[in-house]
This record gives sequence, structure tokens and C-alpha cells, in this order.
Amino acid sequence: MEPLYGGRMDEIAASATPFLHRAGNLFKIQYYMSWTEEGIETTNQYLSFLRNLYEAMTPFVSKNPREAFLNYRDIDIGANLHNQTEFDIARVYGSKFFKDNFDRLVRVKTVVDPQNFFRNEQSIPPL
Repeated sequence: MEPLYGGRMDEIAASATPFLHRAGNLFKIQYYMSWTEEGIETTNQYLSFLRNLYEAMTPFVSKNPREAFLNYRDIDIGANLHNQTEFDIARVYGSKFFKDNFDRLVRVKTVVDPQNFFRNEQSIPPL
């Protein structure tokens, strides 16, 4: 965890830029784990531990939706697979990354990249 923002950042409205994590956010948390042991059972143990930690943090994080920081990509919160971008799926993770800014970003993406050339598993879709 690292201390977050404050000062002038609190004066900028969450809707002023796509980056909405401003007033009221004290920290950002990146859940990260690595291991050297091999095997699916070991992998599942570590992933289970990390998912349990994530759930245990629920009372201490943002709500409705539980927000996420785009640079800490997390396909557990939703992802478009197989190089396809579906709006309904994108809205799930998009609302966590961008909250109310998601719809505005979709409109921008529609004008700037209507063919969806620039995409990844969690990109903004065009209309």
C-alpha cells in the first residue's frame, strides 16, 4: 500500500479526467504474489490465499462499485477474451476502473478508434 493523493488532488473533480481516484481515497493497494514452487496444486494454494486476502480487505476499500486502478490490471474483475470487445462485459470492469467516466470514455473511443484497433482484455469499447 502507498499513501495516496490529498492536497490539490482532492480539489479536482473525479469527472474532470478519466483518473477518478481522488478525494476520499487514502491508499491504493496492489495485490501481488510470486512463488517458485511448481505444480497446479501449489499454484491453486497461492491463488486461493491471494483471493482470500482480497475478500478480507472488502470492508476497507471503496464500494459500489469496488474500484480498481487501471495500471494494476486484474482480469478477475472482468475481461473480454479472444480479442473480442463486448460492451456489457466492458461495462463491468470499466465501472470499476472509471466509474461515471466510463460512458464518456466510450464516446471518445467511438470517435477516436471506431474500429477498436487499440484494444486489450480490459480496454474501453467503441459503441
